[in-house]
Amino acid sequence: MTRDDILDAAAQVFRQKGFHGASMSAIAEAVNLQKASLYHHVTSKQEILLELLERALGMLTDHIAGIASQPIPADQKLRLMIRAYLSALADNADLTAVLLFEHRSLDKKSHARHVPQRDKFEKLWRDTVDEGVATGIFACPDSGVAVRALMGVMNWTLTWYRPEGNKSIEKIADEYADLMFHGLLAK
Repeated sequence: MTRDDILDAAAQVFRQKGFHGASMSAIAEAVNLQKASLYHHVTSKQEILLELLERALGMLTDHIAGIASQPIPADQKLRLMIRAYLSALADNADLTAVLLFEHRSLDKKSHARHVPQRDKFEKLWRDTVDEGVATGIFACPDSGVAVRALMGVMNWTLTWYRPEGNKSIEKIADEYADLMFHGLLAK
């Protein structure tokens, strides 16, 4: 039994039951350990939650940073970022669900540790929108609002997207990008 096995199981338990509904006993049971043995690997649910959030945000940041640094126009870059982000959410649903829906369960100390990494991630998106504004590709008075709107739309996808559904995650990503770039108004 490895720490990674425990974290993977905890992500699944947190996704199914929520952080507050999950117990250390349920996590131990998911990896066929006695509860006392689980404490040999981790000290608390808070520790598990923070590590899962750091793992998810690190993975997502790595995916997006590589695209954000590419020397391509901002609209192409943002489209690729949207695709990569949604694909990562779908491919890592348990882990990313914990990030998106359980981060509010962090205690104050853990929250303070988590916020700078979250801000670094959001900055990648804002910088790309700002780059598009600076180059005349985008007209956006507030990149922070635009990014929060886009993140809200994309994050909520995890609640309804089904891999066996009639649209691939890539198709959904392209539709989101088109909506972001062109809006709803007929030309």
